[in-house]
Amino acid sequence: MKDLKILVLEGGYNEEHEVSIATSKEVKKALKNLSIEYQSVLVNPNTFEKDIAKFSQDYICFNALHGSFGEDGKIQKILEKASYIFTHASSKASHIGFNKKLTKDIIKNMPILTPDYLTINNDQINEIFFFETFSRLGSFIIKPISSGSSFGIKIFRNINDIKNFIKNFKNNLDIYKNHKELLIEKYIEGRELTVGIFEKNKESIPIEVTEIITNNDFFDYASKYTPGFAEHILPANIPIDIYKKCKKFAKIIHDKIKCKGVSRSDFIYSNNKLYFLEINSQPGLTSISLVPEQLKYQNISFDDLICRIIKCAL
Repeated sequence: MKDLKILVLEGGYNEEHEVSIATSKEVKKALKNLSIEYQSVLVNPNTFEKDIAKFSQDYICFNALHGSFGEDGKIQKILEKASYIFTHASSKASHIGFNKKLTKDIIKNMPILTPDYLTINNDQINEIFFFETFSRLGSFIIKPISSGSSFGIKIFRNINDIKNFIKNFKNNLDIYKNHKELLIEKYIEGRELTVGIFEKNKESIPIEVTEIITNNDFFDYASKYTPGFAEHILPANIPIDIYKKCKKFAKIIHDKIKCKGVSRSDFIYSNNKLYFLEINSQPGLTSISLVPEQLKYQNISFDDLICRIIKCAL
């Protein structure tokens, strides 16, 4: 490992820029601890092809990006075309994992429940649509089809939530201006669970199940990245059969989508039923992120995680 040269891809000009910088900071600490030579590139989607060409293909690209042009398959396509080795999922797997509809479509024929859903373009949303959707689904959620870190999630539990959204309709819709396709999903109130997967010797291994209890309405951006905004119950205090099912389903989905190195799947546990929500093919690796926390519970260090992610790329 000490003979390797790593190029850390960080930043990305999107809503998850700061998360990527935090992930990159921790990754570089680990590389230093492991005595692995590295450089880093602040990724700009407009110039990345030109920027990456300055580096030899001896470098292994450690993808510390999050969000669009990071985990959606676009940067992976560029790296594949230029024959660079890189960490995490391929362009195809990244595209599927980042697209909530494609992920849900893939598990349709599996024995895995997921909340009812439909898709819509952002310019099709209007007052009538909200009330028709509430009539059809009951409480529902709107979220971008392709985004991470709970960006843009809005929960409509009742008619008053819809009316309040409509009062400031234009400004509320503005959050989706860069997200044409939206997912409308039935809202299921329950306990939020998440399962990390990491790979050892090319085999995917479920880590643990964490229950997330947040001070906010749900596990949103602030809850994920602000210390003290959420409590992580590890291991989750749930029935053992549900615990095992969480781990089993997370592994099935990781393998089906063909994620690589590491992933994290989110679930809702409600009325003794387990619902899959989404998968993250490049989960955060910050100081308060869930996957490193689960591995620490199993006495696996952050440095070891980074080492294994790199090995999976080779």
